[in-house]
Amino acid sequence: MVLPLVDQHRPKCHLCNRTFESVEKMRQHQEADHKDFVDFHKKREPAPGDVTVF
Repeated sequence: MVLPLVDQHRPKCHLCNRTFESVEKMRQHQEADHKDFVDFHKKREPAPGDVTVF
């Protein structure tokens, strides 16, 4: 999907393709409407063999 030039600066929810005024409003939308997806990815742990860079 190609966004018009006027909307390129606005954050977009890639789960439902809606655009928002700010990142905070997008976060609130995702936590309310896509709660199962957000909760699943918050609980992720590093996979075996992942390397942490300090």
